[in-house]
Amino acid sequence: MSVTESTIQRYTLSDPDVRTMLEVRNGSATAFEELMLRYQDRVVNLLTHLVGNRDQAEDLAQDVFLRVYRARERYVPGAKFSTWLFTITNNVASNARRSLARRREVNLQPQTSGSMAMMSLEEMAKEASGLMPARQLDRSEMREIVKAAIGQLNERQRMAVLLSKFEDMSYADIAEIMELSPQAIKSLLSRARGNLREILEPYLTRGQRPADSNGDSESDD
Repeated sequence: MSVTESTIQRYTLSDPDVRTMLEVRNGSATAFEELMLRYQDRVVNLLTHLVGNRDQAEDLAQDVFLRVYRARERYVPGAKFSTWLFTITNNVASNARRSLARRREVNLQPQTSGSMAMMSLEEMAKEASGLMPARQLDRSEMREIVKAAIGQLNERQRMAVLLSKFEDMSYADIAEIMELSPQAIKSLLSRARGNLREILEPYLTRGQRPADSNGDSESDD
């Protein structure tokens, strides 16, 4: 799909990361290193959630940035840089998951790293459940429970939740990354919240832990 000159100008003017990527396109190695510094941790954290293994996520992040570098001469700013980058990240994660599934070595239990990500998980649990727990929850235990709950979401729901909650992306940006309509993303997130509510309610009310699951259902429900 071609990108209009007005779109190119809009994103060039509004997004400093787009301007940095244009410097990469023009041959600046320093600009590429700057983008890696800005985004490497975010890409690794997202991939960790998606593939369930920190070491693998770090390897896949290298693939993501290698793809960015190889595509530099063809780069056209048709979206925010983060949207373009996370589209590549989503593709790399999907390819890795398919490859692992073919080898029957899939390990998709999501992991988190960093206190900010942990706090986001706790806030997500409160929002999804709509409940006040009857007992004081141990913080580390709650983190593990929410990780398990996210692990029971299917791949598309999980990706939408992570981009919405951790990257604070709009429906439109998530839709572009996942190649869906904004309305479809809104519905996907609504179903994800409903699923999280169902998974977390027994734990928050009765202390019943959710069953282990890799969340890799083919269904979009």
